[in-house]
Amino acid sequence: MNNYLITIIGPTAIGKTALSIQLARYFNCEILSCDSRQFFKEMRIGTAVPNTEELAAASHHFIQNISIQEAYSVGDFEEEALVKLDTLFQKNPIQIIVGGSGLYVDAVLKGFDTFPDIEVSVRDQINAKYEKEGISYLQEQLQTLDPTYYHTLLTENPQTLQNPQRMKRFVEVCLGSGQPYSSFIGKRKNKRNFTPIIIGLEADRAVMYERINKRVDLMLEEGLLDEVKELIPYKNLNALQTVGYRELFDYFDKKTTLEFAIEEIKKNTRRFAKRQITWFKRTENAKWFPYQTNVQEIINYIKLQL
Repeated sequence: MNNYLITIIGPTAIGKTALSIQLARYFNCEILSCDSRQFFKEMRIGTAVPNTEELAAASHHFIQNISIQEAYSVGDFEEEALVKLDTLFQKNPIQIIVGGSGLYVDAVLKGFDTFPDIEVSVRDQINAKYEKEGISYLQEQLQTLDPTYYHTLLTENPQTLQNPQRMKRFVEVCLGSGQPYSSFIGKRKNKRNFTPIIIGLEADRAVMYERINKRVDLMLEEGLLDEVKELIPYKNLNALQTVGYRELFDYFDKKTTLEFAIEEIKKNTRRFAKRQITWFKRTENAKWFPYQTNVQEIINYIKLQL
């Protein structure tokens, strides 16, 4: 394989966008965003979409390409990203993906596991129980049927335990197949026509938290309040159930003060960054650099991999 995909990973506010642009300019290639929140046209400030100058400095793809009202899954992204990469590799055998959404990065690099078809009756049964008993039913079922995966979510991605759609899927696979959901993970080997070169950016936790706090303050200066206010009619859409929007919807609903909402955004963003680090640190063959590393050092490492 003569194609190489430079993959830049790391927590939010660490400097991935700036590095990706420097590398794109050096290697004369293009950038695919793997940030699932930056896909949406209506969400610019709160998702830290690259600014006009950054977008002009290198060709970007999958940034503000769909509406919050459109259904768009990680599977859709995987399919479209691979098609785009095939086109880009015809122009240059080196391309870049960058983003903090680990699931979307994995979709491009590895694809998804294959799960068995589940009978509709099983799904209906789970939906009926959920309507009566709520999310606790799904949590208890997963803990019983697949304690390994339940513990993984509890320690690495606890928000997922509160996500009814994903929890229903885990439970229906367990009940419908008679096997733990985790037993199907990592079995499928998806072929890719590129070799990934994975670059991770990291910083001390105190530095990372300071950068996050400053970014939130900058978002507010740039007009985050106005952006969120315009989105109030759509606040129940899945795309808007995310940090930086949920907290301010509560403020506009007079459930909290603005000061409290801002502190919650900072706190929840820091928690999100910790989960990102946990996810990305499991990435095989990743080379980690301090976030202030001179770009030439990273370029030299990449050239050694080509």
